Amino acid sequence: MDCREVQRWLTAYVDDELDVANVLRLEQHLAGCADCSRAGDAVQQLRGAIKTHATHHPAPAYLRERIQAATQSEIGNKAATAKRPWTWLNLAPGLAGAAAFAFALTLFWATPSKLDQLGDEIVASHARSLMVHHLADVASSDQHTVKPWFNGKLDFAPVVVDLTAQGFPLVGGRLDYLNGRPVAALVYRHRQHVINVFMWPATSDKAIAPRQLSKQGYRLINWSDTGLVYWAISDLNSAELAELKNLLK
Repeated sequence: MDCREVQRWLTAYVDDELDVANVLRLEQHLAGCADCSRAGDAVQQLRGAIKTHATHHPAPAYLRERIQAATQSEIGNKAATAKRPWTWLNLAPGLAGAAAFAFALTLFWATPSKLDQLGDEIVASHARSLMVHHLADVASSDQHTVKPWFNGKLDFAPVVVDLTAQGFPLVGGRLDYLNGRPVAALVYRHRQHVINVFMWPATSDKAIAPRQLSKQGYRLINWSDTGLVYWAISDLNSAELAELKNLLK
């Protein structure tokens, strides 16, 4: 494995998602490469921080009350028709089913949404690009240099524009891996702030209205346009990040 391949698979390695053969290859590289080893440590630290500080969503009180009321109603109905001492045995399947249903709903409410999970992936990729000083595979402010570089590397043509005149100069581009697929990452700057703009093909023609998230000190904005999904992330304030989104649209 070379450094680029190792950095691409570090997150999967930390999450124990690689097969044994690739784990051995990656660990062999880490043992001899100080830069990649530091990057691996950074991913481990980031994973721990996300696990410790991620927002959980417990079931709301009204849902717990409805489940409790439904369970008590079921018990009451069974008890009203009880004719023999062993009727409680007949209640057991109903009680078990109600308990399983309540447990499943609790897990549902406690599990982060797909949007939150993808947001965590994007934060990790952004932070990793800053930690290992690997912002761009092709470093250029010329959109006619950056855009052709992606040819043959992706199954779509990313939209590449230089916004220097508007205060957002293009730094370059790179390949990344998000949402279970290779994506394009364009890098912009605004004063001293780095902005990563990720894009990949949309799975639906339905447009995604802009929506913003805040995670671990970063602001993210997501939208879709002309068949592509966009995610922009930076430590810029919301207004400036929205300005970049409007320029890209």
